[in-house]
Amino acid sequence: MAAPRNLVGDAGRLRDEESAKEDDWSAGKKPKSERFPLTRWEFAAALGVFVVFSTGLICVYLTMPAAEYSKLKLPRTIADLRLLKDHLATYAKDYPAQFILGYCSTYIFMQTFMIPGTIFMSLLAGALFGVMRGLLLVVFNATAGASSCFFLSKLIGRPLVSWLWPEKLRFFQAEIAKRREKLLNYMLFLRITPTLPNLFINLASPIVDIPFHVFFLATFIGLIPASYITVRAGLALGELKSVKDLYDFKTLVVLFLIGSVIIFPTLLKRKRIYE
Repeated sequence: MAAPRNLVGDAGRLRDEESAKEDDWSAGKKPKSERFPLTRWEFAAALGVFVVFSTGLICVYLTMPAAEYSKLKLPRTIADLRLLKDHLATYAKDYPAQFILGYCSTYIFMQTFMIPGTIFMSLLAGALFGVMRGLLLVVFNATAGASSCFFLSKLIGRPLVSWLWPEKLRFFQAEIAKRREKLLNYMLFLRITPTLPNLFINLASPIVDIPFHVFFLATFIGLIPASYITVRAGLALGELKSVKDLYDFKTLVVLFLIGSVIIFPTLLKRKRIYE
């Protein structure tokens, strides 16, 4: 016969646990699962990388010819971008090498540390350099920045991604496991289509053990279609009303068609295995 439970003692322990939780919340503490996931050492490493990149960016700016820096700011709207383009057009013509160095440094910095606004930088490349030169610049910078983000995530990204997107990370890991033999095709599909955000792909790829050479090739090749659309739109900034106009239904259909052609060999091989 089982010993009778001490109901009074159990109730007292429950009250003590609840009051302790309330004290934690009132003191500004969060439960363990909701606390910031990085340890002090991981946070210090991330901060150190940020300081190094920031110092390099400042050094680049200090070596550039003088400009009206009060008029230079990261654009947040198409209207801001038009003003920035007008201010930089003459500067880019007078100092092309220095301007490209500053542009590339800024783009890679933003991409590495996931700072919003790189789409405006891509539009600016089209407006100032035309389609071909602008496309080369955007693809180079986007690939370099994504690669830096990949290695930064390899250093401290696992707890952060698991904290921010636990369900999405599990889904991504399962999909990668099913497509190991045709991983490049699948990664190209993800880069070309808006199935998963590029930010998530950059951070999660090292966590699910995607080899860097596959990540690099998929990024370099897969970003070309969307970058071409964005750079080409930069030639007609006056007609563009919103960033949302870049990816209308027709454009999304074209991107998914390209992605479907690339991933078709993977689907065909899976079908043969099941047969």
